[in-house]
Parts: sequence; C-alpha cells; structure tokens
Amino acid sequence: MLEGKNVNLRVMEKEDLPLFQEWLNNPRFMGEYAPPTQSSRTELEKVNEANPFELKFFIIEKKDGSKIGYVFHFNMLTYFIMGKLLEIGYAVLPSERGKGYCTEAAQLMVDYLFLSKDIARIQATTHTKNVISQKVLEKVGFKREGTLRKPALIRGEWTDMVLYSILREEWKEPRILTKFLR
Repeated sequence: MLEGKNVNLRVMEKEDLPLFQEWLNNPRFMGEYAPPTQSSRTELEKVNEANPFELKFFIIEKKDGSKIGYVFHFNMLTYFIMGKLLEIGYAVLPSERGKGYCTEAAQLMVDYLFLSKDIARIQATTHTKNVISQKVLEKVGFKREGTLRKPALIRGEWTDMVLYSILREEWKEPRILTKFLR
C-alpha cells in the first residue's frame, strides 16, 4: 500500500472489479471529458490476463477506508532505443472532487513510479477543456508540452488533448510517500 497524508493507494484486486465496473460504466463518474464506456466484469478480468502495456490500477482510499476512485499507469512504448514511456491517469467520484484527493493520488503514483522503475519521464494527457485535471498535473510538477491534435474520439467528436510530462530531474525526491518497509 502507498500511504499519503489523506489517501492511500492499493493495487486493485479481483474483489474491486464490481465497483470498478460500476465506475467505468457510469458517465457521471467518468465525466464529460472521457469517452462513454460499457465494460463487463469478464472484459475487465481479461485486461489483467493479457497485459502487453503493463496496465496497473490502484484504488484510491480515504483514511477511513472509503473507496473514492482510481489511478493507473501503463507503458506507452517499449522500443529498444526509447525504453519505457509510462503514462498515468486517474478518476475520482464527483462528490470527492475539489478536495485535493486526486492531486495527492497522482503525487503518490509519481513517487512510486520514480522510486520503483528505471524511467526518465512520466506523462499524462487530458482533454484541452479539462482545466481541473490540468491543474492536478501542474500541482504535482508536470509541465505542459503541447497539444496533440485529435488523438481521441470522445462522444463522437475527434478531440484535441494536452500532453504533460514530469522528468526524473524535475521530481528530485518524493513529496508524499513517507513510509518504507525495511
């Protein structure tokens, strides 16, 4: 478990799939900037079986144990010359937005990835109109790199996305992750 000040992250387990499925299939939870999805539990279980992108989900829990969202990372590329290119994403219950939980979860994920993976950068993309998600990334230390032109089909419209990244040398040291097992 990754412990923060207000939230913890723990690897998503099979017993989390019903709640995760409910979240993914709920357009209100996913928000106006995500494509609507409908996934079965069987489909979600298969994601973990054949996982060429090393996709890994973590549940965001408040200190009282309530599950309020998820954060994930995946490997965008594994080319010989480029190495790994990790990307993160996140979503939080509408009722828990604006309270700093998502920012802390993203920081925990960045800390975890730089402490555990041999990578030089982490990136994230967000809808150009999703100012709140952009603020989350900027608070964590991500820098805006530019606009990707129409890479995503969202609600029937090809949409521009903003690309953000944080480099290992910009990160310097963990800001949230404070407990280590010895």
